Amino acid sequence: MMPLARFTILDLTRVRSGPTCVRQLADWGANVIKIEATDEVDTGKGLGGERAGPDFQNTHRNKRAITMNLKSPEGIATFRRMVEKADVVVENYRPDVKDRLGINFEALSAINPRIVLGSISGFGQTGPYAKRPGFDQIAQGMGGLMSVTGLPGQGPVRAGIPVADLTAGLYTAIGILVALLERETTGKGRWVHTSLLEAMVAMMDFQATRWTMAGDVAQQAGNDHPTTTPTGLFRTSDGVINLAGGGQQMWDRIVATLGLEEEAKDPAFATDKSRHSNRAKTNGLLQSKLETKTSEEWVAALNKAGVPSGPVYSMDQVFADVQVQHLGLAMPVAHPELGEIKLVRAPMQIEGVSCGNKPTPDRGADTDAVLAEFGFSAEEIAVLREKKAI
Repeated sequence: MMPLARFTILDLTRVRSGPTCVRQLADWGANVIKIEATDEVDTGKGLGGERAGPDFQNTHRNKRAITMNLKSPEGIATFRRMVEKADVVVENYRPDVKDRLGINFEALSAINPRIVLGSISGFGQTGPYAKRPGFDQIAQGMGGLMSVTGLPGQGPVRAGIPVADLTAGLYTAIGILVALLERETTGKGRWVHTSLLEAMVAMMDFQATRWTMAGDVAQQAGNDHPTTTPTGLFRTSDGVINLAGGGQQMWDRIVATLGLEEEAKDPAFATDKSRHSNRAKTNGLLQSKLETKTSEEWVAALNKAGVPSGPVYSMDQVFADVQVQHLGLAMPVAHPELGEIKLVRAPMQIEGVSCGNKPTPDRGADTDAVLAEFGFSAEEIAVLREKKAI
């Protein structure tokens, strides 16, 4: 039995933030039922990229799939009947959609008081922006990330991954697990909700609290760490490396490894504060030495001395790295049509349990079997199909 096998999740999510949330539960064995619109409602066959593509396959693995027309009376009645036996419903519609469909928390908990509803929106369930459409890059901009990303003076730069989408999904998954733990004591479910904006502001972490506590507006620092020197990107004879050397002990190790004992006697390098105040000079001293040897030579020497250092990889180089291969981050999955594909496994490891590796199902592949498990007879399923409710 997988750790979450006792929980049934009804998945109404689309695109990325919601599916990211549900994947955390599916990977560890939850009975996730992905509910997609019927052909009559969704002629474009859903959102989130091509079904056979890497993005969709990685996001929707370890689920079962059914189709349902939630805009029809029979379809919504079918969904409500499934809620009676479910543990969690997850959605990332605009806030008013679930009210129109009659599947908000008040309605769902009237059917099943134990239900947990997880909701992700762009800007929150209430407030002046509640009905705005949400998109990751918009949240990156409004949450402050783009203002601190990039080289000094470059102007706002987006992160290379959908940070707001991914973190909103992760925060919602954590909230759902918290609600399920509380339910063991109270017997009642909760409404768990966050937004791309809330998640993005939370992910700003120390940059955000530098403002809330000290009134300090963080600026772009490029590849340098905003508060620690020397920590950043340095050229070598054949490429670049990252080096993290905050604190006096690390500085002493760097000086010894690079053979800069005489140069380091300069008062500009005496303390953390002076090195940070003289960042350009500090970095220039290290740069003049680091460019005399290869990245591999310096990474080996610095790590041997206990100084965090590493190469900067492209994605092909990431998965060629011996440590990444040792950790098995490229997870093989047997797909009935695509053959063996490799997805990215869940990053946490739980001793004695493996991350699920079932492929993303075809659209509606499990409709009959799932409805039968929820108590629908073959005759009822046939009628629902005739009425285009499933």
